[in-house]
Amino acid sequence: MNWRINIIVFLLFILACKENEASNLSKIKTKYVIEANELMASVHRPNIKIIDFRKRENYENEHIVGALNIWRTDIENTSYPYTGMMASKTQIETLFGKLGIQTKDTLIVYDDNGLCEASRLWWILQNYDFENVKLLNGGISGWKSINGEVSTKTPKVNATRFKLTKTPKMRYYASKEQVINAIKNNTVILDTRSEDEYSGKKQKKGASKGGRIPKSIHMDWVVAIHYNGEKRFKSIKDLEKIYGNLNKNDSIILYCHSGVRSAHTNFVLTQLLGYKNVKNYDGSWTEWSYFSDLPFENDSIN
Repeated sequence: MNWRINIIVFLLFILACKENEASNLSKIKTKYVIEANELMASVHRPNIKIIDFRKRENYENEHIVGALNIWRTDIENTSYPYTGMMASKTQIETLFGKLGIQTKDTLIVYDDNGLCEASRLWWILQNYDFENVKLLNGGISGWKSINGEVSTKTPKVNATRFKLTKTPKMRYYASKEQVINAIKNNTVILDTRSEDEYSGKKQKKGASKGGRIPKSIHMDWVVAIHYNGEKRFKSIKDLEKIYGNLNKNDSIILYCHSGVRSAHTNFVLTQLLGYKNVKNYDGSWTEWSYFSDLPFENDSIN
């Protein structure tokens, strides 16, 4: 009998831990995160549009029923001599119109990479003052874990006329010029890439050289999620410890290779932890490394 009681106590303890972690996330009043069970309850509402933000081959293999597919190249401005720049307002309006998205719709965005990819779309839409966006915590794996329905069928859509506001707020956007000023003014610059990229040991495709922006501090974006597990956000308590050395009132500029991973950190700091003055450098290292007259640092690699 005692062993049965011990098992029950153990199970109750595990349940309490899970509930506590969920409550830690809800303490930050963010309208931009949705859990799989919440999506399950509203998935069939007509004003809900689900966005699968993954490569086309992954989408075609399986996706949440009714999901539309968008990938990085769909939201990139190709007029630059380097890759990865944020799509223009007109590009987003045209893309969404072709996908049958209406201005009044709410977008539920997911990926399979800890919401790193989805955060980039969230960031762009925030800059263009479109706020009807939620990120699916746990991504497609979280959806499947509650037996959410998946499909290989591409939904039929009717084109719409999607319009963004006339004057974008660009609330989380930082330009190359702003980063140059940040170096001079000792603004906090956070590099969210891997350690090897930060040191200059690794040079990813698209970069003109290896290295980092001067005076930048390294903090890999993956520290904010359970990367080797279910890829969900860590608890608020854990996130507070991880980013505890950053002052919530300081001006902070984030960057990575092309502004994708740093968009994720932008989301974590502003929406989960309440930081007030955080911006993401759109061009990031891809743009910065392109200009030979811009300063950079790297470590001596033996």
